[in-house]
Amino acid sequence: MIKSSKVINSIKIISLVAIVILMSLLIIKEKNHRNIQGIDEEPSLPNNSLLAFNTPYEEYDDTKNDENTAPVFMYSILSEEITEKIVGVSWRENTPVKLDELSYIKVTYWGFDDNECMGEMVVHKKLAQEVIDIFKELYDKKFPIGKIRLIDDYDANDELSMADNNTSAFCSREVTGKKEVFSNHSYGIAIDINPIQNPYVKGDIVLPEEGSMYLDRGNVRKGMITRDDTCYNAFKSRGWTWGGEWNGLKDYQHFEKDIEITR
Repeated sequence: MIKSSKVINSIKIISLVAIVILMSLLIIKEKNHRNIQGIDEEPSLPNNSLLAFNTPYEEYDDTKNDENTAPVFMYSILSEEITEKIVGVSWRENTPVKLDELSYIKVTYWGFDDNECMGEMVVHKKLAQEVIDIFKELYDKKFPIGKIRLIDDYDANDELSMADNNTSAFCSREVTGKKEVFSNHSYGIAIDINPIQNPYVKGDIVLPEEGSMYLDRGNVRKGMITRDDTCYNAFKSRGWTWGGEWNGLKDYQHFEKDIEITR
């Protein structure tokens, strides 16, 4: 009987050792698999800093931010994905700036529905940090923006972008009404904000047409830009020019900054 008990205990010990060995082998196998796949043993934490440089490109998504996600304000060199997206569309061979003179920007903003959204644009690299600072200020003061998407999503068609109330920056194109003259958007030194609420007006011409209901600038409504308001001050305090103060025509959506670049 004693001998039988010893045998049973031995079997139990051997079984337990076998289980431990098997589990160890499975763990080693899993680690080797993760290393082969290039997966870190511990998940990397998201970058929650408000201002970041050279953050890796992420596929654009303008859905609402999760309430637990920190707002994003970053700029980087153009990734391969962004370069492929804009070459032949908003950037062409006759564009007056080189690709390496441009920066990709990603920002969090408040939509017209008072929810946080994610936006992206391309600007001249000399203005990248300043543009980040501007949109951080607009975010902090909850200035509403319709949407912020690359104009390439509209096949670089400014009229389609404006009609969709899209806030945009870089796009190689001519000045409205002037053939063979590059717009400052072509250099990435101009930004259009909420085109419908802030239309381009020259005589009877209103662009986009949907902006006609906002010609009365005294009747201030959501998303409009007026002198000394949040959006106006964010740009003007940093030396930008506002198209709403031009003589002859008014381009209420338009801000631009003159910097030293090769033209």
